[in-house]
Amino acid sequence: MTTPNPKQPVHELRVALTTGDYERLVKFYCDGLGIEPSAIWDNGQGQALVLDMGKAALEIFDEAQAETIDRIEVGNRVSGTVRFALQVPDLEAAIERLLAHGATLVHPPVLMPWGDYNARLQDPDGMQITLFQASDPGEQSKP
Repeated sequence: MTTPNPKQPVHELRVALTTGDYERLVKFYCDGLGIEPSAIWDNGQGQALVLDMGKAALEIFDEAQAETIDRIEVGNRVSGTVRFALQVPDLEAAIERLLAHGATLVHPPVLMPWGDYNARLQDPDGMQITLFQASDPGEQSKP
């Protein structure tokens, strides 16, 4: 058992998506992003899997900041209360793979004020996804 770290009370962020078309969304995220599941459950009562996506963070925006990001990435306010932002090493390749697996391109890549290139897509169930390639892969991106 590990000793709790009081300076980091949360050790992992997980986002749970529920879908009416499990296989379609599994193929979209696994094949589209090239991620192998780290855990799979099929207990006869339902199916689930876990995809480790590296470091996780929770961004909390007020409406004005969400409007700003949507305006820069897309041109107008389009995302809901939840939007994924996934850092990828090759933005164009990631866009191509996700489009081939059912993504809808909401807006092609744009250069953000802080130097990253961002593109907005939508998964087959309508989840807004920002793919971004950091200007300096070793740096933390800023919203």
